[in-house]
Formats: sequence, C-alpha cells, structure tokens
Amino acid sequence: MKYVIGPAVTFLFSLLLWSNNVSAFCGFYVGKADTKLFNKASEVVMARHDNKTVITMTNDFKGDVKEFAMVVPVPTVLEKDQIHIGDAAVLKHLADYSAPRLVEYFDENPCRRYELMEDRMGSLRNMAPASVLAKQERDRALGVTVEAHYTVGEYDILILSAKESHGLETWLTENGYKIPPGASAILHSYLKQNMKFFVAKVNLIEQSKLGFMHLRPLQIAFQSPKFMLPIRLGTVNADGAQELFIYALTKQGRVETTNYRTVRLPEAQEIPLYVRDKFGDFYRDLFAQQVKRESERGVFLEYAWDMNWCDPCAANPLSAEELRNLGVFWQDGSSFKQRGNIMPQAQNVFLTRLHVRYDAAHFPEDLMFQETADRNNFQARYILRHAWTGTDDCPAATAYRQQLRERYEREAQTLANLTGWHISEIRKSMNVASLPGGEDKSWYQRLWTN
Repeated sequence: MKYVIGPAVTFLFSLLLWSNNVSAFCGFYVGKADTKLFNKASEVVMARHDNKTVITMTNDFKGDVKEFAMVVPVPTVLEKDQIHIGDAAVLKHLADYSAPRLVEYFDENPCRRYELMEDRMGSLRNMAPASVLAKQERDRALGVTVEAHYTVGEYDILILSAKESHGLETWLTENGYKIPPGASAILHSYLKQNMKFFVAKVNLIEQSKLGFMHLRPLQIAFQSPKFMLPIRLGTVNADGAQELFIYALTKQGRVETTNYRTVRLPEAQEIPLYVRDKFGDFYRDLFAQQVKRESERGVFLEYAWDMNWCDPCAANPLSAEELRNLGVFWQDGSSFKQRGNIMPQAQNVFLTRLHVRYDAAHFPEDLMFQETADRNNFQARYILRHAWTGTDDCPAATAYRQQLRERYEREAQTLANLTGWHISEIRKSMNVASLPGGEDKSWYQRLWTN
C-alpha cells in the first residue's frame, strides 16, 4: 500500500478591522499561469473565521486508487457530518480566478492629449478482522484508538488517536500503510500537541457505484484556536521538493506566514511581447528564480483581493454559492448591488493565494499563519506593452520613437532578471529591428517608404 501524505491545516485567525482600500489595474487579460505548470502540486483551501475552519484538500495523486491513502493531523476527533466531499470544479474556478496573469496595454498617440482606458477585469479496505476482539486487543496494546470510522462518498475515513508514535507507526504498518523512514519523529511531535489523525482511503465499491473516475477533494470542518499547516509529513516520502498552493478565504484581510518570510512576487513588470507565446515557461522560471533568491525558504504571495470583483479578471469572481461550497459560512446568503448590478457574489470574503515550494531541509517546521488587517489588492501581473504605430509627426512623437529602443532594452533586462534567461538570447528573440521604432531612422528616412 502506498502511503501518501496530504496537507491539511489547523489555524488561529485574528479578527481585524475592515478596510475598503482598492486600486484599479487596467488592461486586457490575455493569459494565466495555472497550477498545472508545476509538478507534484497540492492545493488546500482554508475558509476561516472565529476559530471555525473548513479545509478543502486535494493533491496530484496519480496511479491506482487502491494505493491511495491520506494521513492528516487534525486538532480534534471529527464527527461524520464534519467530513464532506468537495467539488473539484469549484476549486479549479478559485485557482483560475487567482492565477498569475499576463495583460496587454497599448500606447496612445503621443500627439494627442487624451486618456484611453479599457475596463476589463485537491477502502479504507474493509478491515473486518478475523476476530474483532483480537483486533481491539492489539490496538489497545499499541496505544491506538479508532475514535471514529465513516464512509463519506467514495472514501473510508478513520479518526485515530495514539499514546506514542511507535505504537501508531506499528498500527499503520500492520494495517497496510508503508511508513517511510523519518516519519516516527514527526508523528511524535504531533502527538505531543495532542493531535488526532484523519486517515482516508478509497472505498472501491462506493467509487464504482458513484462512477467518479478521479478522486474528489476532501473537506473537513472543525473549531480550534490553532492556525497552522502541518506540512512536515508531506516531506518524509517525497521525491524532491513539493509545490503547495494555499487559498485562504477570510473575513477581514490578507493571510501571511509567521515563521517563514512571506514574499510578494515581482509584479507589474513590463516584459517583451514575444513572452505572450511562452508565458508558462516565463512564470515557471520566474518562480524558480524567486525561490532561489529566498534561499528556498520563502512563502510567496501570488494574489490578495476582495472576492467582490477583479481587475483584470483571469476568471469571474466566485459566486456566493461556490464560496459556501468551499466553506465560507459567514455570508448571509443574500444578493447585493455591485456597481449598478445585482450580483450573487461574496460579502466580506478576502482571498489570499500563497505558493510554497518546500522540502524537509528548508522547511523543518510546519507553516504558522496569521490574518492581517491588510485589504490592499495584489496580483502577480505581468505586462505586454504595445508600441504606438501611427504616422503622426510632432515633437512628442519624435521623442516617443527615440525612447522606444531604450524601453525594449529595459524589457529585455527585466526579463533576464526575473527568469535567469540569457540576455543575448532574449534580445535575439525580441528581434528589435522589426519592432516599431526599433531602427534609428532620421526624419528623411521616414519620409519616403516606397
């Protein structure tokens, strides 16, 4: 049996003041960098308010579902109705909405004084023992208690408590879980915190009845003062670094880590036009470069925004119903007027998207979080700026054309700095001579074009 560790979270959010700060980003949205760009990627959605938490967990498990198992530390014994099956489509909508994005701007005619703005915007096999009494006696000897056993959708769920890590490790091994080297110490640390263990396997019979070909997200709801993400179990059997996307839905403001540095990714950078056709490569290399610059210990902010609106939109904001599906329980369910329209969308929901690449060497501690009062908007947004190509002639147009070559060089240098790509290859790909203003022409060379 393959032992797959999935992330889950327990947390404490501080209730802070409401702020209505907004700022507008203008331009045409033309592309996004989604989670599929990254291998070994897991996604966790956390809806949190007043110590009440709903977690939606998914991962990139590939293979025979008979070998799937998830073990997650949780702060308390969960009742069956605290466990739910989520909707993968809603999580994808949230990921699309908050993805890093590419936008286009078009320069205006420098000879005219006007403003041109476009407003767009993640079975238990039937463990019936030959002798139930013998099984219970063995569990007691190991110090493991099965606190609860449920079937939810296509999953069989156990909630375990244990007295010590060796007994828990032995129990898991005897019940078909492969425990990777190094797990014992981490299990012990969670037991010292009096945490329980949420264990999920696929019930093949139920999955066949339901007809789902892919594993759906698991959701758990609980109340706890702890605000943490126990990621260390995800490193003990990992083959290399793991990608984790964390979507925090809160009432007050942006979420950040407290025991690792939360870093805003570079944003609003102007890059060469040819990147439009290779935005995925650009963003992968940009993220790798930022991870390297933070000595592989940073947690990166990709998006922070009030869920009422977006600008520019990589996807429409989630509806109130979709957010409730993800655990947002503090909305009153009513529609409200937004910019002249009745929109059935979120009230008092702020989204923070964090992206972390982690391994045991660089992330020896679980992630600890706090909610801040910051409601300022942020998005990892990168800009393609198209040059004006008109033929009007005036002093402003002359100056504009003269500065274009300098602008193209700045864009090349920016791209090299963000990605680590070689500057000479960037200049070659830009083909500056073919761009508007790319060649230095005198006034008489521009006079006759035939």
